Amino acid sequence: EDNRALSAAAEHGPVLPLYVIEPEMWQQPDASARHWAFIAETLVHLRKDFADLGQPLITRIGAVTDVLGQLKDDGLLTQLWSHEETGNGWTYARDKVVADWCRAHGIRWTELQNHGVQRRLASRNGWAKAWDQFMSLPCAEPPDLEPVALDPGPIPSLDDLRLAPDHCPDRQIGGRTSGLALLDSFLTVRGQTYRRAMSSPLEGATACSRLSPHLAWGTVSMREVAQATWRRKQALPQGRTGWAGAIRSFEGRLHWHCHFIQKLEDDPRLEFENLHRAYDGVRPKDPDATRLAAWQNGETGLPFLDASMRSLRATGWLNFRMRAMVMATASYHLWLDWRAPGLVLARYFTDYEPGIHWSQVQMQSGTTGINTVRIYNPVKQGQDQDPTGAFTRKWLPELKEIPDKFLQEPWRSPNAGEILGKVYPDRIIDHMDAARFARKRIWAVRSGTDYRNEANAIVTKHGSRKSGSPNRGQRPTKAPAAQLNLPFGD
Repeated sequence: EDNRALSAAAEHGPVLPLYVIEPEMWQQPDASARHWAFIAETLVHLRKDFADLGQPLITRIGAVTDVLGQLKDDGLLTQLWSHEETGNGWTYARDKVVADWCRAHGIRWTELQNHGVQRRLASRNGWAKAWDQFMSLPCAEPPDLEPVALDPGPIPSLDDLRLAPDHCPDRQIGGRTSGLALLDSFLTVRGQTYRRAMSSPLEGATACSRLSPHLAWGTVSMREVAQATWRRKQALPQGRTGWAGAIRSFEGRLHWHCHFIQKLEDDPRLEFENLHRAYDGVRPKDPDATRLAAWQNGETGLPFLDASMRSLRATGWLNFRMRAMVMATASYHLWLDWRAPGLVLARYFTDYEPGIHWSQVQMQSGTTGINTVRIYNPVKQGQDQDPTGAFTRKWLPELKEIPDKFLQEPWRSPNAGEILGKVYPDRIIDHMDAARFARKRIWAVRSGTDYRNEANAIVTKHGSRKSGSPNRGQRPTKAPAAQLNLPFGD
């Protein structure tokens, strides 16, 4: 559904739907078993859906060019069609190899725009309007396919791909049916409190759309989600129900999705290098292994931070505010270069989308040079976002004897000596001292003409633009004026 590459290919003759599982890709440091488990479930559904069209999905394991070469030798490959992809550095390099192979073997490779990200973008001017117009196009219908006598191929296991054990008992389930069910329940039931509840670690798990892994791995299209949202907006009942604000906020975040991926498309180095060069060398390049391990395992002694990381490990998901907080704490309080904790989070997030991920990792680490520095206080965040302590206590049962008053600061509790260093770790840093140190170091960089000149260039290249196109449900949506300004809390 809404696969423009598939529909266009079918207009040129018989189509062989192909998914290549690349073992080398699954050995990259940002890949994890929870990613593959979601994809494998999706492939099972996708194979059946293709069979209903007339030709089951074909899967092959190996390097893409080896698979294409075999298909060409068997007389089954005359053209290659796909969506454009903005993936990680490894997939970018692989696509260059595929392009070279196609040229060398006389195979025409046609890549079609997938969502709001534009290839070879000359300027961000008009970007939001183009997003609106692209999302307003009719969804592509799946074509009927002619069967080909070919072994469908295997869907490999985690062991086949040599993926490390990854215990994620509450991971979201793959497959289009799951994605459509989430879209419907969000727009009709769960999303009413979205604007208020999205920042809560407990309520957000229900009030947020939870569509992110389905958008990241492609079980539903951004166009389908945008148009369903517009239809819901048109059908909203009159009166103060809370839905109007929820839908407006969600519309803005649909734009954000592609806005951040566009950054990586335009500047692939941001996966590996500071966007603003003035921050090169500010943090040690090699992370403190002890601090990194404590952070990723939820054992820093800072309860709300630890609860968030343990929740993420077990579910594959965190709400947006908590994602910002855990990354900012790693970068500022623990003073870790963003690349190492960024890779940890990439593996933990079932919805890992490289463009969104690395843009946010740098934003929360203060290395973009253009965003407000937000040094979250993990104690205050716990007090504000988990006022009853229910979320913290769910993930940190070791603190059951700590009174509510001291839950986010157990070192202040009268019985701290019975708990800390025994069943729950002492805090590895003083979060207030660490924040003062980080603030001083980060802001010291933000001075001088050279810094401002580079920051201005980054804004010109990557900064958001307002949409000038109205949305009436059948026409492009107008994004809120502050569509891409992310006002994170402290």
